[in-house]
Amino acid sequence: MRIALGQINTTVGDLAGNVDRMIEMARRAATRGAELVVFPELAVTGYPPRDLVEKQTFIDRSEQQLERLARETAGLDAALICGYVGRAEVTAGKRATNSAALLCGGRVLFRQHKALLPTYDVFDEARYFLPAERQSVFRLGHTPLALAICEDAWNDKQFWDRPLYCRDPVEELVQHGARVLVSINASPYHQGKRQLRREVFANAARRFRIPVVYVNQVGGNDSLVFDGSSFALDAEARLMASCASFEEDLALVDTGAGAGEQRENLPDEDDAVYEALVLGTRDYLRKCGFGSVLLGLSGGIDSSLVAALAVDAVGPEHVVGVAMPGPYSSDHSLGDARALAAGLGMRFEVVPVTGVYERFLEVLEPLFRGLPHDVAEENLQARLRGVTLMALSNKWGALVLTTGNKSELAVGYCTLYGDMCGGLAVISDVPKTLVYRLARIANRRHGDAIPESVFEKAPSAELRPDQKDSDSLPSYDLLDQVLCAYVEDSRAPGEIAARLGLPVEFVGGIINMVDRNEYKRQQAAPGLKVTSKAFGIGRRFPIAQRYSE
Repeated sequence: MRIALGQINTTVGDLAGNVDRMIEMARRAATRGAELVVFPELAVTGYPPRDLVEKQTFIDRSEQQLERLARETAGLDAALICGYVGRAEVTAGKRATNSAALLCGGRVLFRQHKALLPTYDVFDEARYFLPAERQSVFRLGHTPLALAICEDAWNDKQFWDRPLYCRDPVEELVQHGARVLVSINASPYHQGKRQLRREVFANAARRFRIPVVYVNQVGGNDSLVFDGSSFALDAEARLMASCASFEEDLALVDTGAGAGEQRENLPDEDDAVYEALVLGTRDYLRKCGFGSVLLGLSGGIDSSLVAALAVDAVGPEHVVGVAMPGPYSSDHSLGDARALAAGLGMRFEVVPVTGVYERFLEVLEPLFRGLPHDVAEENLQARLRGVTLMALSNKWGALVLTTGNKSELAVGYCTLYGDMCGGLAVISDVPKTLVYRLARIANRRHGDAIPESVFEKAPSAELRPDQKDSDSLPSYDLLDQVLCAYVEDSRAPGEIAARLGLPVEFVGGIINMVDRNEYKRQQAAPGLKVTSKAFGIGRRFPIAQRYSE
């Protein structure tokens, strides 16, 4: 069978637009000889629709657009598979199903509902959908197919040491005679995820001795970035076809011949992270209706990287960098920021905040009198910069990008209503050590636009004389190892200390900083998820609590 992998970038809630996208790609695939065109999970509605599913009109329109997709592809010689939000035909429980449909000849010939509804990390599907009690094999021509929706194909009891669910839907479908597995997915990206998917589905192909067709959504939706990276494997888990990562693609595979089209999939994981951040930024702006961005350029490595990512996402003509020197800003910081902007070809403006800062101190002097100079004065500078950026955002209609990294956000080394001001936190899931590696990638793409001095100088917020990050934080090499073990791997302080050969008091101090700053993170702009555990919707800790590690 000639199957087309229809890897598309959907927009949540744009049901008509998503269907138009599928119609156009299905026509191209049919022209190239495809007998079946497969689109991702919830392709009609976009993923994740979240509380839109609570609206009855949303469910109704999903069904209506599915019917339109069937009608408008009726003349094609190819059948279609796509995901949609279905109407649950029950009198109790959830009103919606996470469903897939087979369309052919203008009609919906087959429907399959998702059985395993994930509720971990960023997923909350049991909140919205009624799970399928049973699933069926369907025939297309002479071939019986197993149609699985994302999680239904991830619970292979021979792959995981501890499966999350008692059921294995793929095993059940194979026992009912399926000879090809078609899996439609909305699987978000994080480091290592692409390799993990290949391993999971390669194990399924070998275990059941059947070909596997895996089609994934691509694009950014809020904090989630979907990498696509769709593929097809033969019954011995050899790669037959693959789509590109981080872009829309259409690839054909002939399961009978065991061959298909293969695209480059960015084997280097740092390059993949860079592309994920570019795609996530571009789609967040495009899907939210913003055409331009601005950001504070401090002359440091973080803002330099965000500037490069923004230029790659929307073009230099749509990016403005604003330097806001204060009383403790160094000359080299302003020079580095200016050189970066020139190297990237973006607009650069300078708005000093020293005069406004001094006037604020005059106004506050009666209330500050007799108290030592401390974080209040430091944060005032950061907040004046935030006010400046937000004023320009209002005036120009440009979205402010924040420039804080994951290491800083984890331990609270950031200022509420200051450097945390903005609409998108581009690198808030990027540890500081990874920031430096990604900045090198940016320089390879932009002809060393980031000055070498930015890589070499000690990181500093420049909010007091001769300030360095190391005055308040451990070295980022050590800090990031502890944060990864605690935040991403959920390890206890003693275990982390033993694994890394560090004093448990040192590890405990870092963990206490993480726990104490939950209130800041819950007020931060949404960020783009690129690690296995990001701060945001996938990590839900209470603010007012007294449990301590």
